[in-house]
Amino acid sequence: MKTQQKIAIIGAAGFLVAGFVFSHFYLHRKSREELIEIARELAYTWKKELELDFEQTSKLEDLIIEYTLKKNEIINATALTEDETILKLKDIQKAEHRKLQKLMSDKQFAKYLEVNKKISRKS
Repeated sequence: MKTQQKIAIIGAAGFLVAGFVFSHFYLHRKSREELIEIARELAYTWKKELELDFEQTSKLEDLIIEYTLKKNEIINATALTEDETILKLKDIQKAEHRKLQKLMSDKQFAKYLEVNKKISRKS
């Protein structure tokens, strides 16, 4: 194979990789934007339900994004068994609740848990 052919193959491969990387970033940006929008809507809903102030709502939005990503990572982990997945999700929820407890007043957190239980029962 001539040097010119090798350069052409390497160039084509580079072009394909660049296309893949671009599409990967585009898809992630799109899903990230959707996640941010959903987190904002959820935080606003909780703001009304729990009477959160602006700072609490903003921090809650960040926590929703953080823990959604962590939960999705565990759910999408193919190497875990169902029991391991459930155990890890419970651990994540405990950590999430600890952070929410620090963010909210006792009254707000109690109401958060109450509303979440109602939602879980309906599901």
